[in-house]
Amino acid sequence: MDGLVTNISLIAGVGGGVAPGTIVLTGTAGLVAGGISMALGEYTRVRAQNEQLAAEVAKERRELHKNPAAEADELAHRWIERGLPADLAHSVADILKENPDEALKVHVREELGMDPDSSPSLWLAATSSFLCFSVGELIPLLSYLLGSDSLWLALGIGGLGLFIAGALTARFTRRHWLFSSLRQLSLGALAAAATYGAGTLIGVSAT
Repeated sequence: MDGLVTNISLIAGVGGGVAPGTIVLTGTAGLVAGGISMALGEYTRVRAQNEQLAAEVAKERRELHKNPAAEADELAHRWIERGLPADLAHSVADILKENPDEALKVHVREELGMDPDSSPSLWLAATSSFLCFSVGELIPLLSYLLGSDSLWLALGIGGLGLFIAGALTARFTRRHWLFSSLRQLSLGALAAAATYGAGTLIGVSAT
């Protein structure tokens, strides 16, 4: 979706009165630069997330080693607040105390809301982000790459891509596919109109 909107807007911004070759060059540069930017951003985000998780797990491990009884009592009180009988909560917490590895996992999940066994792959996140963004950016360029010089055809293909992408996201959001499709198409159209207007104004002032 990001790739679609980005290149639709970029093509709309430079498309008026510009040679098709210039549009292809601009769109391709946007594809490469945007894809790399998205990949680096996702890599950094996932790395920071994993490092934060590792730091929190290390902190919890130190606390469990330093004062296991207090940590077990804290865990039991959390369960009691959720409605678990006090004797059962303390019993389970005491049993966990005898198994440090399992106790660490439970404490991290209960206190931090994190899963210590779940660390997303940095390279998978970066690669998938690059590929998805690049595919989205390629769609509005297809007509130009096939020899067309029509800006409106390129924008129409990009709009169709947004419409289809919106319908696909409806499978996960449980919204009606037509609502989701029209929403994505409308947002993309607004972005394209804004950049087209900006490109037109800059072009007028330059001449």
